[in-house]
Amino acid sequence: MSQAAQTELARFVRSRRLNAALAWLFVGFLVAVAVGSVVTGGDLVWGGFAAVVAAVTVVPAVAFREPRAMLPWEVVALASLPLVARVLVRGQTIGGVTFTGRVSTYLAVAAIALIVAVELDVFTPVRMNHSFAVFFVVIATMAAAGVWAVVQWLSDLYLGTRLLLNGRPEHVVEAGLMWDFVAATVAGLVAGLLFEYYFRRRADSRERLPEEVAEIAEVSEAEGPDGHPAPEGGDSP
Repeated sequence: MSQAAQTELARFVRSRRLNAALAWLFVGFLVAVAVGSVVTGGDLVWGGFAAVVAAVTVVPAVAFREPRAMLPWEVVALASLPLVARVLVRGQTIGGVTFTGRVSTYLAVAAIALIVAVELDVFTPVRMNHSFAVFFVVIATMAAAGVWAVVQWLSDLYLGTRLLLNGRPEHVVEAGLMWDFVAATVAGLVAGLLFEYYFRRRADSRERLPEEVAEIAEVSEAEGPDGHPAPEGGDSP
């Protein structure tokens, strides 16, 4: 690919209007999944996940009252991937691993952590050094995995689903849950590295924001989280 073509492609990807349009397109997909799950009485737990992701994604647009103040569309696409996987590869397995089960869970919890990390980095004065940025996403993913496990358990108890309590012996359920936490932690590490080496260094997230929103974010960063000028000398942990 020629340098001119690469430049045009970069401009295409970084376009503010295009970025917002693609991000809202994925939000529309998430809302459709959530509404469809409620209307059809299908997988309410995953419908709830879709609703949560959609709500968290639009927080910047609501906070700034600017529909173009959206996350990089790649983040929203990654967060939508577990729902897309459940639609396209439902029930398929590789090596005994069901894509609509564990793999979707790993992707889901890592996606939530990645969205929170990118929003903090782009729209707030919070700044993290390189190692802490990865550590934060991993910890956030582990926390999200714990919340997701509780949600599945409550769903089995009160909604009659069979996500965890599906007739297996108790020790098998507990062992499977622990392996899920291990896998979610690995997924969080991958998401953390992706956050640090792509969304912070390559994606130029703030260049995709409306000028007035970017200026507010820059002023907040300069002042620091307490309203006073931020200290010099590098990123804060």
